[in-house]
Amino acid sequence: MIYFDHAASSYPKPKKVAEAMYKAVTEYSANPGRGGHRLAERAKGEIEQARKKVASFFGAPSSKHVWFYQNASMALNQALLGFPFQEGDHVVATQFEHNSVIRPLEKLVKEKQISVTYVEPNEEGIIPVSAIEEAVTEKTVMFALSHASNVTGAIIPVREISELTTKKGIVLLLDASQTAGTIVIDIEKDGIDLLAFAGHKSLLGPQGTGVLISKRDYRLSPLIVGGTGSNSELLEQPDAWPDRYEAGTLNTPGIVGLHAGVVEVERLGIEQIYLHEKELLEHFIAEAKKLSSIKLYGPKDVGQKVAVCSFSINGVSSHELAMILDEHYEIAVRAGMHCAPKAHQSMQTSEDGLVRVSFGPYNTIEEVEVLIKALTEISEAFLNGEE
Repeated sequence: MIYFDHAASSYPKPKKVAEAMYKAVTEYSANPGRGGHRLAERAKGEIEQARKKVASFFGAPSSKHVWFYQNASMALNQALLGFPFQEGDHVVATQFEHNSVIRPLEKLVKEKQISVTYVEPNEEGIIPVSAIEEAVTEKTVMFALSHASNVTGAIIPVREISELTTKKGIVLLLDASQTAGTIVIDIEKDGIDLLAFAGHKSLLGPQGTGVLISKRDYRLSPLIVGGTGSNSELLEQPDAWPDRYEAGTLNTPGIVGLHAGVVEVERLGIEQIYLHEKELLEHFIAEAKKLSSIKLYGPKDVGQKVAVCSFSINGVSSHELAMILDEHYEIAVRAGMHCAPKAHQSMQTSEDGLVRVSFGPYNTIEEVEVLIKALTEISEAFLNGEE
């Protein structure tokens, strides 16, 4: 199987990830921080090492600012639903947002009477900083932005945007699910206040892992309360970080697997990963453009996007095309709406969606060639069928 669905979840995982998870299950599968015995203490220590690695990788102030969750959706929900919004507050987002941002925002619109502006991309498929700035009002308290679109791959210029948020005293929540592990991110240097991302995509970790990093105390209310293994005498959630935001038993095997994934990204080199995936994207786009039946979406400049590209073929539904690639060519892609309805609305592709390919660090030019050959054959078959 040729796997081109890394925007959903990376595959294959590094061997070290599986080994770390196996060791966690077979050698110290205890409840971290609960009980005080050596197995529980080892589990707690392994999680803390993972926390320190993630903090260092993203430039967090310290490990206590790193909070582990089940996925990026939960991390984003904690950042948004836990934020102390007041009635009338305003949030700026974009048409590129994933439902993990859109749905919590729309819930807040109904329950807390905030307002949201979704900034549209320009004709080149880019969200201009000027358009984001124009959306700001006296009531704007947060930017909730996707670092890169999971449909088109379009990247927003974080540092330019953070200059704006710093000047106006606006909190910047960045959804880095498509960029963490393939683009260098530094919370301090990039001016990010809240950073959320998945562990199972470009960070090469297992599913069931997500992270929220909070640069400072934004008075977030815990999304979930319960056992923390500390301050058990309290009837309310403790204030100390990270316990305040991590109720319940943590996913020790997943977290140590994520740690191993981050180590692998460091070994490969994040800049090298980006350049490799960019090369694959450039080759795919150049070859796909030669096929008259294919329509590509998103920025034309590959320097303004991650290795994600969505397209359509005349006369073929997105789901049918994905099924043909899977069943006849053993190529895995993603079809449909990609959980990003506003992105498809902006491109007028909501009716049928699009096919998306997304490349990872282990993909090769030869695999991209196989995909191009398959798309050529499919295009010709449907064209001849129409004639």
